[in-house]
Amino acid sequence: MIESALIDGDTRAETDEAELDVGFIPLSDPDITGAELAAVDGVLRSPRLSGGAVVAAFETAFATYLGRRYAVAVPSGTFALMLVLKAYGIGPGDEVIASPYSFRETAHAISLVGARPVFADVDYWSGTLVPEKAEARITPATKAILAANTNGHPAAWDGLRAVAERHGLKLLEDSTEAIGSRYKGALVGTFGDASVFDFSQPFPITCGEGGIIVTDDVDVAVTARRHRAHRLDERSSVVVSGTPPFQATMSEISAALALTQLQRLDEILERRRSTEHLYYKHIKSFEGIKDPYMAPDVTEVNWFLYLVHLGNRFSRSSRDSIVEDLKVEQVEAAGYCHPLHLQRHYFDLGYRRGDCLVSEKLADRAVALPFHAHLSEDQIQFIVETMKDASINVGAGAAIY
Repeated sequence: MIESALIDGDTRAETDEAELDVGFIPLSDPDITGAELAAVDGVLRSPRLSGGAVVAAFETAFATYLGRRYAVAVPSGTFALMLVLKAYGIGPGDEVIASPYSFRETAHAISLVGARPVFADVDYWSGTLVPEKAEARITPATKAILAANTNGHPAAWDGLRAVAERHGLKLLEDSTEAIGSRYKGALVGTFGDASVFDFSQPFPITCGEGGIIVTDDVDVAVTARRHRAHRLDERSSVVVSGTPPFQATMSEISAALALTQLQRLDEILERRRSTEHLYYKHIKSFEGIKDPYMAPDVTEVNWFLYLVHLGNRFSRSSRDSIVEDLKVEQVEAAGYCHPLHLQRHYFDLGYRRGDCLVSEKLADRAVALPFHAHLSEDQIQFIVETMKDASINVGAGAAIY
């Protein structure tokens, strides 16, 4: 058993090698059941693999789940935000304030429509955009604020809404990492003038690749649909054909997967919460790290990945060494994240290290550990103990604040 093999310090008890073999532990593993397989099989046996009724059914179900009026399914969260920005007429010469701290790169859509991303820093504890810091970056060219529910933790939506209204800006919500989380009792996806979700791996709902826009604004929904694709019965429409589409539809196969997982969402999230509780049980005695934080105004957090932060004495290189040590032990882990403002595209726009100090500090010391419903307690204990050993090797005793 793993328990007998892991003891204090870096000394391992001599035991049968087979008993130590927990196998490769992936960072994510989709929660797929017979229901998903049956749904996909049904589509594959149907006469339509695209442009059918399943995408429309998924859109209706997702809008109903959030209590929003409209939903538009697309191939990815990045595409979703790009269509939202185009629907609001945001493009060259405009600025959109965003956070550089995110595992997903939905914010790339700002550049894809020709606008300029203006990065504001995040809160040290939640990792979400700070309203006051966002407000300080507003200029006459600013048209919108894009705030993310980072790693599942809701942003400070009351403060962000107040800033947006004070300056006449659109408030856009990136909920790609946070489905099911709640801020003051309300589900994420309900706070933005338009909100976007992503359904690629490793999100709780995954259909391979996919995304969705939700909004209560009929003009945004109609415009997004026209930019997404034209229906066959719209070929002769003079009005519709004035908008060249991207042909950015979700397939019936992806929609069948996503719709079935949406129907199982409570079950999927509950299984992931069980994994979270097991992590907390084993990691609470791990000195020198900060485990996931939940702000007072947040009602519920459904984590995207199990994210822990190493202490101040650890450097980025030591964090990378820990990730590498986990890899040697067949545990897939990752640094969270490479801040957007330090990536080449944004570097070319003039951003430099030091522009968003909190994001940089968090990113240098954050480790994303495997997080999915298929982890056993033995595997979680093995992950935590391996990380402890690795942290001792690179420098222990770090202060966590």
